[in-house]
Amino acid sequence: MELSRSYFKGCVPGALICAVIALSATFLSEHYGGPQLLYALLIGLSLHFLSLQESTRIGINFCAKTVLRIGVALLGIRITLGQVSQLGMSVGVVLVLAVALTVSTGLLLARWLKRPIEEGLLSGGSVGICGASAAMAISSVLPQTKENERFTLLAVVGVTVLSTTAMVLYPFFMHLLDLSPVQSGIFLGGTIHDVAQVVAAGMMMGQEAGDAATVVKLFRVVLLMPVVLLIAFSYRRHAGAATAPGTVREKVPLVPTFLIGFMGLVLVASTGRVPAGVVASANDISRWCLVIAISAAGVKTSFEDLKKLGWQPVVMLVTETAVIATFVLAAIWLLKLGVH
Repeated sequence: MELSRSYFKGCVPGALICAVIALSATFLSEHYGGPQLLYALLIGLSLHFLSLQESTRIGINFCAKTVLRIGVALLGIRITLGQVSQLGMSVGVVLVLAVALTVSTGLLLARWLKRPIEEGLLSGGSVGICGASAAMAISSVLPQTKENERFTLLAVVGVTVLSTTAMVLYPFFMHLLDLSPVQSGIFLGGTIHDVAQVVAAGMMMGQEAGDAATVVKLFRVVLLMPVVLLIAFSYRRHAGAATAPGTVREKVPLVPTFLIGFMGLVLVASTGRVPAGVVASANDISRWCLVIAISAAGVKTSFEDLKKLGWQPVVMLVTETAVIATFVLAAIWLLKLGVH
């Protein structure tokens, strides 16, 4: 009990710093526009010196790991199995293939550019699934190295910028291609990285397109669980094989707890008995947790660390974005998705 109380007291200073950064980012986003998560990240980067102080380090690490996992788990409350089933078999298969293709592209690019395999998983997963949230979730089950932390931050910046750009440009191209509202929604939900930008882009094209985009995007969010689970299992098995006989190492859980929480909340939401107010509150808490976690990740990383990554990660993110957009658009045309 005394140890828990001491740990909690040690977390307070760093956690308060991350909360203040999150509040500042929210204020800027609401009053001046722009992505909330990007503001949080940039403010955090400017305060990197705080992570070097012993008094704040514990709380910052707590926010970057534990608060992040709480936020990811709470994403499940807004997804129901009924929403997923409404998509239809063909749309679901296309989305699964799109995510698999994007992650595979990330792995191939990492190999081609002679980058670590973790960078391919992070970039492909963040582009293929749900942007910054996926980057942070995947990072949490990868080896906790300084290099992975750097790349995670760059991936968050990259997918946020690309997602915001897509939010503005994609609706314009949908009009040029003369797609139906449902088809436009499938494309927007199947290609834009972050949930908020998907909803905004969909609503620009009307209620029907907005609803379709949201449901498609939520299906991609559901795919976060199996992808992270596969990555966690792979690294757990690799770590076990690499451990010398007689060596004592920390046991890594086969299924991360936050993924169990995520799926549990999906099942609870699917009962239809969760009040709308509870869903809205949980969604808000999830968003705040993710903003606080990204603030903490920003504080832990310096601009100098990001500069060391070079140009290759940018090429990876842009290429993966082009790949998933091309694949989904081709599937809509060839399979006549969204045509009734």
